[in-house]
Amino acid sequence: MINENLKQIILEAGEILKTGFYSEKQINFKGKVDLITEYDLKIELFLKEKLVKIYPDFEIIGEETAVNFSTSSKKIYIDPIDGTTNFVHSLPFVAISIGFWVNNEPIEGIVYNPIMNEFFYAKKDFGAFLNDKKLSISNRRELQNSLISTGFPYSKTEKGADYLWTIKIFETILPVTRDVRRYGSASLDLSYIASGRYDGYFELNLKP
Repeated sequence: MINENLKQIILEAGEILKTGFYSEKQINFKGKVDLITEYDLKIELFLKEKLVKIYPDFEIIGEETAVNFSTSSKKIYIDPIDGTTNFVHSLPFVAISIGFWVNNEPIEGIVYNPIMNEFFYAKKDFGAFLNDKKLSISNRRELQNSLISTGFPYSKTEKGADYLWTIKIFETILPVTRDVRRYGSASLDLSYIASGRYDGYFELNLKP
């Protein structure tokens, strides 16, 4: 179902990520706690160069290189390393995340964690897959029996509205669930929802 050229490009990008994961890294800061490494840029530039050749009618928007808001009707969004903090600290919850949008609607997505050899793929009206095996969401319906995932806002350092909302939600949710997890990669959290590992997920102010 997935375009084989697209799959090969992402697998090759995964090799760059693996090289960086097991190497010394140059670390810079986009904010107080928001990190970027040379491998974020390497992977993003590699993907943009390759994807434009097979999707010339799509605008390609990368997290690290995009500068303007896009009004294009056909977009490819790239997060070269979702979980850069994990990447820097040698935690394996990292992923290359790519989303295809047409007329403001998601139609196809890939989340690839080369460290754990997990290739998630989804296409509108066809379902979601992990390493070519079709996935199903959890059948748990009681909140008390559910494992929930979340993320923390970068604005936590200022203890602003996002931070206060997150703390309040924790006070409400934690006692009435089986537990809450925070792995630090939104794309993997959503993939784990699709695969039934998590029963629910919430996070405030995520960006494309």
